[in-house]
Amino acid sequence: MKKLFSKYKGVIVFLLLFLGSYLVLTVAYVMYLNLSENGSYPPDFVTNLVSKQASAVVESFGYKAQLVPHPSQPSMKIYVEGMLRGRIVEGCNALSIIILFVSFVIAFAQGFKKTLLFLLAGITIIYAANVVRIAILAVALYEFPEQRHVLHGVVFPGIIYGMVFLLWLIWVRLLTPKVKVK
Repeated sequence: MKKLFSKYKGVIVFLLLFLGSYLVLTVAYVMYLNLSENGSYPPDFVTNLVSKQASAVVESFGYKAQLVPHPSQPSMKIYVEGMLRGRIVEGCNALSIIILFVSFVIAFAQGFKKTLLFLLAGITIIYAANVVRIAILAVALYEFPEQRHVLHGVVFPGIIYGMVFLLWLIWVRLLTPKVKVK
């Protein structure tokens, strides 16, 4: 057993760090959501902020945007040119994706400063890309409402998850030692 543990120590450490940080961050997120219930920012502060920022981006594209809190569900309704184009719910705030990203980077952490800087840069990129993604999706749903299922179910989730995957690849690549050819 000891031999097996030493042989797979790297994999075991990775799994423990990944699962441990994922569990801790997810529990913290669930606690945040529970504390946000019946708060002054429907549906929760971060989703509300993402909604407002996405609406501002829609406006910067030259479209009239309006946000309205949903009267009975924890979401924000987004209107483009007076037409309801969707609801921005808690799952749209990218926090669950950020938790996944952070857990992976922590599992491959190498040096506090390098890891912290990459985490801050990655979180910022994911957050900003998500705001732009929501804005573009709202406009795309205004322009091409018949493509709703493809846009919302395939294209835009693919963009955000693909970007996180690319950030993971960059992180692993940054950790790989450079071999000089003689």
